[in-house]
Amino acid sequence: MDKNSTSEVISFLNSSIKKGEIPSKEGKLLLAFYKSFQNTVGATKNVTPIFLTFFKLMIKQFKAPYPFEPYHKQIRKPFDYYQFGKDFVRPLIDRSASSISGKERLREITEHLNQGHNAVFLANHQTEADPQAIFLMLEEEFESLAEQLIIVAGERVITDPLAIPFSMGCNLLCIYSKRYIDHPPEKKHKKQLHNRKTMQLMSELLKEGGKCIYVAPSGGRDRRNARGELEIAPFDPKSIEMFYLMAKKSKTPTFFYPMALGTYDLLPPPETIQVELGEERSLNRVGIHLSVGPQIDMEHYPGMDHPDKHLRRKSKADYIWKLVHDDYQKFPR
Repeated sequence: MDKNSTSEVISFLNSSIKKGEIPSKEGKLLLAFYKSFQNTVGATKNVTPIFLTFFKLMIKQFKAPYPFEPYHKQIRKPFDYYQFGKDFVRPLIDRSASSISGKERLREITEHLNQGHNAVFLANHQTEADPQAIFLMLEEEFESLAEQLIIVAGERVITDPLAIPFSMGCNLLCIYSKRYIDHPPEKKHKKQLHNRKTMQLMSELLKEGGKCIYVAPSGGRDRRNARGELEIAPFDPKSIEMFYLMAKKSKTPTFFYPMALGTYDLLPPPETIQVELGEERSLNRVGIHLSVGPQIDMEHYPGMDHPDKHLRRKSKADYIWKLVHDDYQKFPR
């Protein structure tokens, strides 16, 4: 990359910090993020224009944080945040080493949506950039599906300043994860009320029909275990059952599909779960992988006859987790 371009970005960032437009703490994170991005992409692409745009979007957030509604619709005008998110992540993806499986299922899902039916992806989740990674994987043949996709997201993507410009380009159903709902304790009740409102909005969307929703029933990102092996996080039975019951209650045909994502090395999460905002980001240019398996039979699965309701639900969650896990294992290593 041109040294003048590099100095232009760093100069703009330092000036913004000096003027108080970007807080010092976030400025340090942004500088590390920029350098990681620059080192990853190297001389293959001039990232100066998009980083200058990113920093200007950040300044807007520090001046007046965007007020996300429980159901946020992607912002395409006057600035196209959806396209910005894709263009930002695009240089990090090695297309020649990437793969997408289950295109016949994606065509099937597109037909469901055209008929006014719903589709729900029950998926794993590996990086903050998963929405943009999905958009990029779908854009060549399934751009309309990518644009329609509704992401069930946690609070971090709408409160972390570094994530907000990307979140503004997504359709989001914002919900507080059980992992963070007690932090801080005095906000627990407010968060619970927010979640109820989000669930009501989701119910209304499913009744309308023609909706495609991505949800990670684990409630968080996949991480490495003590042996350093990357594990698909277990799926929460209550989460899966809630989505299934809401879909049934909507009276609109809703079809569930397993989605496996292989994006971990693109933007690895911290080794441990962080409650506080402000994690450092390190980037890699890698191939990414997406697979959509056959439609899930939500009524018939191993363990469905167990007399204990909770064990039946756990059996269903474990069964769906295994579908995602098995597809994930097929990705190139």
